[in-house]
Amino acid sequence: MLPVIFVLPIIQLCVLVFAATYEMKNTNLFVVDKDLSSHSREIISKFNGSPFFTVKDIGFSIKNAEYELLKDNVDAILVFENGFGKLVDKKEPAEIQVLVNAIDASAAGLYNAYILSVIQEYNLQINAQLQAVGTGNRVLQVKNTYSFLFNPEMKYIPYMLPGILVLLVTVIGLFLSAMNVVREKEVGTIEQINVTPIKKYQFLIGKLIPFLVIGFFELGVGLLLAAFVFQIPFLGSVWLIYLVAFVYLLTILGIGLLISTQTDTQQQAMFIAWFFMIVFIMMSGLFTPTESMPVWAQKLNILNPVAYFIKIIRMIMLKGSGYMDIVRDLGVLGVYSIVILGIAVNRYRKVS
Repeated sequence: MLPVIFVLPIIQLCVLVFAATYEMKNTNLFVVDKDLSSHSREIISKFNGSPFFTVKDIGFSIKNAEYELLKDNVDAILVFENGFGKLVDKKEPAEIQVLVNAIDASAAGLYNAYILSVIQEYNLQINAQLQAVGTGNRVLQVKNTYSFLFNPEMKYIPYMLPGILVLLVTVIGLFLSAMNVVREKEVGTIEQINVTPIKKYQFLIGKLIPFLVIGFFELGVGLLLAAFVFQIPFLGSVWLIYLVAFVYLLTILGIGLLISTQTDTQQQAMFIAWFFMIVFIMMSGLFTPTESMPVWAQKLNILNPVAYFIKIIRMIMLKGSGYMDIVRDLGVLGVYSIVILGIAVNRYRKVS
């Protein structure tokens, strides 16, 4: 049990942070260049020079390109029809066909956006050159200046690590607490505990405190890894994170204790805890924005404690948010913990 509690979460954190990313690097392209003009070659060179693309092959047949796409050797196809360069020189509309593998819709959207950004950059460049040649004057263009707040380099590790850290703390707290009381039932010691004069709330508090300490330890190790291994800028207060973690762990442990008191075997407790864990994870906003969910799902997400903690820990770590910025979500978690712990204590029957 000790390696499961202390070793596995650290390994999972180090692995999942790099694996769970939305960045699409090394997008494989097949270029069908029927034009062979200087313009098509210049666009191809821009794709070769981009860190997001790898031009796997250049040919003349769309059928060969589509065959490579069917074999999953390439992710997208660029097609330059014959006469593309002449149309550009004549200042007439010229077309580039883009074929994208859309089995994964989100990935396809990113592929398409990256490709269009490169083409759009070349389009602005060639327009400026043609206008300058036509007028004999330098063309002044309006340029956009971007400022990406809280994550200037647009990296996904600072965004993903806090959420994955919350999930690991949740897994440890929920599963261990869910199997705690029910284990006493399986080994037969629950009857001996029930005949003692200890109050049932005292018994459950005693079961809860060790896992609260373990959760704090896991969180501390994760924060240290975030600061020194992944070098994530920590803008907020560590003590505020621990305050939120205390309230959050009371909620998760309360859910685990409620499951444990209502089941008869550890297998039952494991399956029920896994059911809730999957729902919490998929609706937490870790992998998909909660704003993109249907309205009914967003309303149902009010009951998801994982969503609250992921939102809060990202705000504190990456934005430097203070207590007043998170007080509403923290209050909801506080009410949640009181209600769920009250139900867990009430549903536990201390009978011999």
